[in-house]
This record gives sequence, structure tokens and C-alpha cells, in this order.
Amino acid sequence: MDQSLRITQLSGIKRFSFDYSKFGDDYMFAHFTSSKNGLEYFSSPVRFDGLLFVLCLKGNLEVEINLEKVVIEQNSLLCLSPDRIISSKQTDFTNFEAYFLFLSPQLLRNLNIDINIINHSGPIASFKSNSRTSVIELESNETELLQKYLELLHLNTTENSNDIYIKSISRNIIASTLYQILHFASKRVSPEVSDDRPKSRRSNYVHEFISLVHRHFRQERSVKFYADKLFISPKYLSLIIKEMTGRSAAEWIDECVILEAKNLLRFSGKNIQQIAYDLNFTNQSSFGKYFKHLTGMSPSEFQKT
Repeated sequence: MDQSLRITQLSGIKRFSFDYSKFGDDYMFAHFTSSKNGLEYFSSPVRFDGLLFVLCLKGNLEVEINLEKVVIEQNSLLCLSPDRIISSKQTDFTNFEAYFLFLSPQLLRNLNIDINIINHSGPIASFKSNSRTSVIELESNETELLQKYLELLHLNTTENSNDIYIKSISRNIIASTLYQILHFASKRVSPEVSDDRPKSRRSNYVHEFISLVHRHFRQERSVKFYADKLFISPKYLSLIIKEMTGRSAAEWIDECVILEAKNLLRFSGKNIQQIAYDLNFTNQSSFGKYFKHLTGMSPSEFQKT
């Protein structure tokens, strides 16, 4: 799992899909049904570098997200943040139907959406959660509304493929869809999370810290490194991260490192020494001590589980 897949590398999904559309590197839509099961594509672990949404219309889907079992049932929406690894071991897809929407990082950067809203609310990220995966249970009318958004996006892509306005139209449909998802999610967020924190300077530090950790954790495990990037002291960074997320800055860093280590040990085919090198440990021994301290088992023991 050294590299995240881009939309252009996921085009094989087309042959498994009942309906399919794609616009360059911006987005890809796929309609999976029990009669033409696209989930076979995910029988091996896949990591996508953007956002993935799965709207379940019928049946249910059981997947593993970063080694954790997640069940997506009818009238629910899976929101998968970048760099999470997904795989499906399910074999019975009777009456299953779902829409998949893949959004590239470049598209997300270009959309005219308040980044603080996306990163601090709803399904995209919850700083109180230990998981970067969220499943939102929807009302039937909410499912129908999201279904119409995605069908409109698909129709716009397939019917207007040569139109000079397609990119602007599609991006506005996607932006509206994201806001609609955030609206649905906000109604389900507890008062503890749904306060005015996105407006605070401290909350911006939290968002920037989390983003930095996801970019640099393979090379840097020091709180001081991230504090320096934010031009604040390690003590202050530790204070605000603990206060606003319930976990220390070091715990956030360790979580990313251990999760990546587990994925590499389980899926990469590399030996422990190579994995230690990939994660910037001085040697296999130091990696083994770090891993066992945080998980209670050695890397080799984990591989056997």
C-alpha cells in the first residue's frame, strides 16, 4: 500500500458498473447493482487519494476500512476520507444497489466551498472520533434527494460530454451535493461537536495539525516538528490538540503511524525491515519496540493474526 490510486487508475470499475461516468481527473460515478456486481473490484484492498461516497439504496454492504469492519445498510451513506484502505469480502449481494462517487483532491481544492466547514463538521472529519470513516443513516427522503443529485451529475456528464460548460456545471452540482451531505450530517452531530469551534483560531490549528500529520507521519513523529510548522511551541500545540480533540498530539501521530504499519504488514508483502525503513525508523528493532508498545504485540505476531 505504498501509493494511493487516482481516478484514472480506477477506470476498471467501468466494466463492473450498471452505469458509469467520469470527467477527466475530477470525479467518477459508478452505479453498482446485484445483477452487475462492481464490488468484486474491491475484493483486494484499494486506497483512493480523494473522497469516496457510497450511497446504499438497497441491501447492505460489509467492508473493511483500515482493518475495521464497517456495515453500510440501505438508506445510509459511507463517507471515506483520503488515504483510507477499503476492501470487501462480501459474496452475497442479493438485492444490493448503491451509487459510488469518487472526488479527486484537485477537484476539492478547486471547488468554491469553505474548507473549514468540510474539515470540521459532519462526516468528513470528526476530531472526537478514532476513525476517519463515517456512515450516516439517512431518512428515505434524504436518500432520494442525494440519489437525484448523483443522477443529475451522471446525466450532465454523459449527455454534455463536449459542452464547454460541463466542468462548471458538474463542479456546482458536486458542491451542492457536498453541502447537502454536510447539512444532513449536521443534524446528527451532538451539541458537544456542533459548536462554533470552526470559527476559532485554535480550531484552525487543529485542522492544520491533522493535515500536516497525514502528509508527514511517515517521516516525522516528533510533536516539535509539527509545532514548528505551525509556528507555535510544542507545549501550546499539545495543549490545544488535547483540549479540542480529547487526544494528545502524540497520540494522533502514533495513530497514523500504527495504522499505516498495520496496513503495510498486512497488505504490502514487504518484510518488517523494509516497513521499518519506509516509516523512517532507524532499524527493525526500534520499529518493533514502538509497535509492541502501542499495540501489545510484535510486528511478526500481528502478521500472524
